[in-house]
Amino acid sequence: MASASLFIGLMSGTSTDGVDGVLADFSNGAPHIRAHASLPMPAALRQEFLRLNTAGENELARAAQAGNALARLYAQAVHHILRQAGAKAGDIAAIGAHGQTVRHHPEAGYTIQVNAPALLAEMTGIDVIADFRSRDVAAGGQGAPLVPAFHQSVFSDVRPRAVLNLGGIANVTVLHPDEPLRGFDTGPANVLLDLWCQEKTGRPYDSRGEWAATGRVDPDLLELLIDGEPWFRRPPPKSTGRDLFNRAWLRQRLDAYAGAPGDSDIQATLQRLTARSVALAIDAYAAPTLEILVCGGGALNTGLMRDLAHCLGRPVRPTSELGIPVLLVEALAFAWLARAHLDARPAGMPAVTGARRETILGCRYPA
Repeated sequence: MASASLFIGLMSGTSTDGVDGVLADFSNGAPHIRAHASLPMPAALRQEFLRLNTAGENELARAAQAGNALARLYAQAVHHILRQAGAKAGDIAAIGAHGQTVRHHPEAGYTIQVNAPALLAEMTGIDVIADFRSRDVAAGGQGAPLVPAFHQSVFSDVRPRAVLNLGGIANVTVLHPDEPLRGFDTGPANVLLDLWCQEKTGRPYDSRGEWAATGRVDPDLLELLIDGEPWFRRPPPKSTGRDLFNRAWLRQRLDAYAGAPGDSDIQATLQRLTARSVALAIDAYAAPTLEILVCGGGALNTGLMRDLAHCLGRPVRPTSELGIPVLLVEALAFAWLARAHLDARPAGMPAVTGARRETILGCRYPA
């Protein structure tokens, strides 16, 4: 019989570089990570997800096939986790599996996460909770960010603080003890950095910001990138993704720029863009925040972390200092969201997403 306290969370984010999974034990209230696994995203599947961000030939069939491939990768991660923990499928209450976002247009009433949760349930013998965004969007919300309620449950403190997730897109959760929970996207985190690095060096990402460190921030280009994008000036609630911040967005602005920065200068400027846009959002909507806890792949970029500290002017530290590894926070969040769904506990918060009311997130696919 499944334990009511054991849940698996799976996450493959906007960076499309891999799948992270955790087995979380909630028996003592706060989640304890009993096992975890990280698997790389196969190059062909990653490219397919990137292509699915824009309209293309036969995209419905291609999306269905990509969802099946992702479910098989998810299932591999689950089996790794079960072996590592010495657990059986029957011990797990549910899997929380977000899928891969390929379109996100809440203003038009839809968001699309490619996934195959029924196949995942079939392959693992465990109930799957998926489709976490659509209920909030149906209630008029952004459907994102999804994790502020989780952040509140594990990172709240008597001091005002914020939790900053640096995946492909940056999002922040504002945790002020005397104020309602808030959260919103701030703009690109790694999505443009990775794109430019891949295009110019062939490497998947700029490890620790080493390439950016060989360049110089171009202040005029930085201002063009920020001032020329109206999205940055929109107040929360707001969310974004590759629909906006993509190769075409960057190329259009570089083509319009009169300067001639080198490739590494552009990388340094994009790194500063991430830090500056985060700082502008926090200063505008979370000014009393005393410290920033950082998670996601960007937390491993020491250059980006230095830029954040410089732009924010306040302490910036990784969540690993509080016992949760930076690369596992989002997977742990989806274990928490799966548990919230089974407990019929709302995790869609109007103050975060702008929805008309609180909603229970996700749909259940029984094993």
